Amino acid sequence: MNLAFIGMAAALGLSAAGSAFGAGFAGMSSVGAWKKCYAAGKPAPFIMIAFTGAPLTQTIYGFLLMNFINSANCDAGMALGVGLFGGLAIGMSALFQGRCAAAASDALGATGKGTANYFIVIGIVETVALFTLVFGLLLLNSAG
Repeated sequence: MNLAFIGMAAALGLSAAGSAFGAGFAGMSSVGAWKKCYAAGKPAPFIMIAFTGAPLTQTIYGFLLMNFINSANCDAGMALGVGLFGGLAIGMSALFQGRCAAAASDALGATGKGTANYFIVIGIVETVALFTLVFGLLLLNSAG
């Protein structure tokens, strides 16, 4: 078995697992915030759908990293390391982005205010995944 394939699978699998956890946390909070809005007779903000879906982009980054590993001209150890640690970092970004989105849903449901601020925070957490993807690509290119 080639260690590079394990790195490729880790890049996608860990990123997708983080996306699943993050979207799950954000989704549960959105449903709870909507319930509170309905119970109070307030309109339920539809924008919480965007909060719920925000962590899903990290699965795309994991897929891209997997493809970069596949096309890189580096040894299997480098591919394994970039896949494992890059996938973990991207997945953690997704998980914590979901936690931030959950808090954003709760706050927006309670106050009806702050949407732009919440998206800024969610975007900052997203940046960790983007940096990991780019730096992982640079690392793969420099090793080849």
